Amino acid sequence: MSSATLPLLQAQNLHLYFGGLAALAGVSFDIYPGEILALIGPNGAGKTSALNCVNGFYRPQRGKILFNGHDLVRTPTHEIPRLGIARTFQNIALYTGMTTLDNLMAARHIYMKQNMLASALYFGPAHREEIEHRRVVEEIIDFLEIEHIRKSIVGALPYGLRKRVELGRALALEPKLLLLDEPMAGMNVEEKEDMARFILDIHEQRGMTILLVEHDMGLVMDIAQRVVVLDFGVKIAEGAPSDIKTNPAVIKAYLGEVK
Repeated sequence: MSSATLPLLQAQNLHLYFGGLAALAGVSFDIYPGEILALIGPNGAGKTSALNCVNGFYRPQRGKILFNGHDLVRTPTHEIPRLGIARTFQNIALYTGMTTLDNLMAARHIYMKQNMLASALYFGPAHREEIEHRRVVEEIIDFLEIEHIRKSIVGALPYGLRKRVELGRALALEPKLLLLDEPMAGMNVEEKEDMARFILDIHEQRGMTILLVEHDMGLVMDIAQRVVVLDFGVKIAEGAPSDIKTNPAVIKAYLGEVK
């Protein structure tokens, strides 16, 4: 990135402990506007812990996370989506008894300005607000090609489609930074290809900044501009995918010592 470009997010010297176990030990990284940054490492490296710190699920004991001038460590968790950060999860977190449309509409609550009485009466401003939120949601449904399941109960959908609905719900928050925690986990080859295409379209067509945690190294090397590598809670490498692939410390962390 150009030295004149300021980071959208700066994670500075993060320390996160669970009892005597260090999940993160002095981890720092920057995310720049419009890039895809991949966060990789073996199981237990601290990748999801880092994402949980960014969106307020965990509070590091030391360090700062600055997002557009806001210190996220000091920001209440429920306020973080309002600042422009949305998240998908390794284990799908949806309202399984609701439809696809209702799940996406639920994400729009942070933008709803009318009070409960006005919404219940469905009159005037509340009606216009509902129409605008529905327009945004329907555009996302078209974008992710899930028109055929818009009225389907999410809990009855195949796994790959549920992952796509969860991605749609994150997009409904209109984030400046999208956190994707293993979006390909548990998918078959066709589902992975579809998800990779949607991630690239989100980045290229919507100009969205993405922090990606993923074990599929083929995907990471194909779509990420930069890669940060964690191992046992410590950052061991950072750079372009071409550099990461040949980094001895990364090879050792993934494959063991080469003799």
